[in-house]
Amino acid sequence: MNKVVRTPRILLLAPALFLAPQAILAQETPRADKHYIGLMATAFNHRTIGEDTKETAWGSGGTLVVGGHITDLFHAELRAGGGFKDAEVPNSDLTLSVDYYASWYMGLHYPITDYANLYGQFGFSYIHGEGDISDPGNDRNDAFLDLDGEFPDSGFSVSWIAGLDFEVMDDTYLVLEGGKLFKDTGTDVNTFQFSGGVRYEF
Repeated sequence: MNKVVRTPRILLLAPALFLAPQAILAQETPRADKHYIGLMATAFNHRTIGEDTKETAWGSGGTLVVGGHITDLFHAELRAGGGFKDAEVPNSDLTLSVDYYASWYMGLHYPITDYANLYGQFGFSYIHGEGDISDPGNDRNDAFLDLDGEFPDSGFSVSWIAGLDFEVMDDTYLVLEGGKLFKDTGTDVNTFQFSGGVRYEF
């Protein structure tokens, strides 16, 4: 008489019991539940400087970013930064410095591949800086005299940014972006910001 060998059911379920926790661990945290921090080098492009000359000058600084994802597509963030190198205005003895600034943004990011996103954000910034003319008596500085002292005259301004990020490692992104930091309503100077750096999501 032939005997039927029955495999215990627990042995059949063992692979499933082993793989189930692994599958749970492999699931990624939804982006809506993540926060992020970033550090970037920033270039400041000051435009339309002076009453008639409308000069352009470049300075540089650094920016710290802290934010969080509200949904899979929307985010909110705070930024703080300051200048490293003052902008020397051509054809004058004027330098413009951005001592420090703080910004608040709401934004939308859209995935264009599995590892890259386009994003845009809109908000407000507070900026504190200084304009310094080393030789105010020189005629060539006449067009810039209203920039000597506190800069900008209007510390609060609307800001916006558009950017692109690439995931180079798990939850670590390379970031490239540009936008407007502020417009000084007192002197009509427009200052744009161009940044590159890294962002880590957790």
